[in-house]
Amino acid sequence: MPYLNPIEKIHCFYCAYVNGLCAYVTEIVARTEQHWCPIEHHLPIRAPHSRYEKFLPYGDAAAYAERVEQVRRDFADLK
Repeated sequence: MPYLNPIEKIHCFYCAYVNGLCAYVTEIVARTEQHWCPIEHHLPIRAPHSRYEKFLPYGDAAAYAERVEQVRRDFADLK
């Protein structure tokens, strides 16, 4: 972006790098949580991660026992 001065370009590069790094870490955490603990949170969360819609309902022991292994391996949408 030629209209930015050198300091603004550094800020822009830094911001892009940090936002990309945060997105990368968030996706790693989401996939890890899907494998180890795919249960929705008790209270609604403001910004659920990309894997949250696959999680099992909080407090539903029957659904957990029946579907936990299926949810842990459900990464077909990423291929």
